[in-house]
Parts: sequence; structure tokens; C-alpha cells
Amino acid sequence: MNQIEWQPKAARQLRKIDDKSLRVRLYDATQALKDFPACANVKKLTNHEYSYRLRVGNYRVFFDFVDTVKIVFVEEVKKRDEHTY
Repeated sequence: MNQIEWQPKAARQLRKIDDKSLRVRLYDATQALKDFPACANVKKLTNHEYSYRLRVGNYRVFFDFVDTVKIVFVEEVKKRDEHTY
């Protein structure tokens, strides 16, 4: 079982989310990373600053994994439309 380490910036980003139920959902999803790599909604990233991404609704939790899971960044994904690109 892996340990989860939150970087200060990622913890701040999580606390800034207004919807408490969404915050709890994100936190619970990150706790499932203790079973990494046997967890759902995780994708290995290529050519990206971070190694992995966990998808939780409209949010992405970026993390690295060496001996522990290190959560580095939490980001909301905005809806894409024909003007996105």
C-alpha cells in the first residue's frame, strides 16, 4: 500500500473548491491512489510535466509516483467548444 503526499500548492487548490461535496469526492478519489497502479481513471501521461493524471468529473489531479504518490496539481477542465483551439 502506497502513501499519499500532498504538495502545498495542490492542497491549497483543493481547499479553494467551493463545493464541499466535490472536495470530499476529490479527496476520496485520491485516497484510492493508495492502491496504485490498480486504481480506476488514471492515465499515464507522455510529454507532460507530471507523470500521471487522475480524472474525477471535471477535475484532473496530476501526480507523480516514485515510492509514494505525490499529488502535485489539481485543475478544473473547462468545457471545450469550437473556439477552444
